[in-house]
Amino acid sequence: MTLLAGFSAATAQVNGQHIAYATAGEGPALLLLHGFPQTHAMWHAVAPILAQHFTVVAADLRGYGDSAKPEGTENYTFRHMAADQAALMAHLGFDRFHLAGHDRGGRTAHRLALDHPDKVLSLTVMDIVPTHHLLDGLDRHVALAYYHWFFLAQPAPFPESMIARDPDSYFASCLTGWGPAGLDMFDPAALDAFRRAWRDPATIRGMCADYRAALQYDFDDDAADLAQRVTCKALVMYGADGPMARAYDVPESWADRLAQMQSVCIPGGHFFVDEHPEKTAQALLAFLTDQL
Repeated sequence: MTLLAGFSAATAQVNGQHIAYATAGEGPALLLLHGFPQTHAMWHAVAPILAQHFTVVAADLRGYGDSAKPEGTENYTFRHMAADQAALMAHLGFDRFHLAGHDRGGRTAHRLALDHPDKVLSLTVMDIVPTHHLLDGLDRHVALAYYHWFFLAQPAPFPESMIARDPDSYFASCLTGWGPAGLDMFDPAALDAFRRAWRDPATIRGMCADYRAALQYDFDDDAADLAQRVTCKALVMYGADGPMARAYDVPESWADRLAQMQSVCIPGGHFFVDEHPEKTAQALLAFLTDQL
């Protein structure tokens, strides 16, 4: 089941995991990856616009939505998540594809472009600074805004148990805590999809494992690759009123990691895709169609 109008929902067994996705459109392939605490439903207003020009695949990351939720923190690195998505696109017959990700999906997309550069035609990262950059130079303002990185990364079952008492309240605080808009900016049907996902204890466990992996594994993986640059054309999108824009020069944080970088600032906070889907889609189209 998918909220994306005109899209067909399916599940593929790839990389030892089942990965849920929705697809529609014709033309060059474009993979869209969501972030925390959402699912592929976040693209409901953007993907149909993009599908007028591209074959769009919107997938759930492992640990999220209807995708697999394996046990073990070691199974939630961005490297594993990226391998899932590369395998999914190969399964669908796409050897090369455009790639865009928001939040955790953006971090997965960055890792995919590093590990599988021959597969990625272009890279778009949305409202993030590089993982290593954020953690290595962490200051009090970012730590306060992004406290969830460290709460979710605490040993199991502490965060899982706390969240499970009222997952709707906790995750709603995440949706409304990183920008000026309230919960009413989110489409009601999309919110229902997010709630269905995050009420599942396995999803709560998977999301916590995702954040544990960032501190236990991803930081070191990124440290080992600091000298490696993504060579395809890349777009850095960020919300004008989000915590990343308040704390960082977001494009500058990517300047030594992306060899061919453009950037665009979108009105709104961290969840600008939900807040301004048409502006998001048009900015993406302007970048992507320039690659054709």
